[in-house]
This record gives sequence, C-alpha cells and structure tokens, in this order.
Amino acid sequence: MENCIFCKIINGDIPSKKLYEDELVYAFYDVNPEAPIHFLVIPKEHIESTNDLNPNNINVVSHIFKVINKLVVDLGVSQKGYRIVNNCGEDGGQTVNHLHFHVLASRNLQWPPG
Repeated sequence: MENCIFCKIINGDIPSKKLYEDELVYAFYDVNPEAPIHFLVIPKEHIESTNDLNPNNINVVSHIFKVINKLVVDLGVSQKGYRIVNNCGEDGGQTVNHLHFHVLASRNLQWPPG
C-alpha cells in the first residue's frame, strides 16, 4: 500500500532496526519502546487489520507466532515472560492500518493495560 508506514519500512524506504526477516514477515524494534524489549512483527503482505484476515491469508498469523516464539527464545525472555499485543480498529488503539503484533518484555507488565 502506497502510504502505509509499515509497507515503507518493509520496502526499505523508511529505516528500521531489523530483528528478523523472511519471505512472509518482517520484525523490527519499536522506535518508541514501552519496555526494554519491544518489537513488532508484521506480514509483508498488506493486511489492514485482524478484521481483514480470511482463508487466503490467515496462515500468516500462525507464521508470525512461530517467529515470535523464535525471537523471544533468541532474546532470552521466553522463560521470564512477555506480552503479545494486537490492536484492532480505532477503539482498540490501532494507529497503523497494517496488521502487526507488538511483543514487549523485560519488565513487569501490569494488567489491565491502558
């Protein structure tokens, strides 16, 4: 998508601190972290939100969770704990209309959030 900031990051038009990349997803550190470890995992295919998942693209979500599992192990936070967040829609706090999952770790994350 032409004006999508995450599509621009994937294409290299906007710099990011890449953590992981494969043919389906891109992971990078958040520029405004809310925890000592805070990264996002996004599909390379532009999918606006969880509402836009369908039988043709739903498999990317399981792949994203496989990548998250790999990354939290690699970063050494899998045993202590972490939070995965997906915001959907305006009331859900989604500010970029490209499906993405935040992963936050290395601090005590309180409940309820926000």
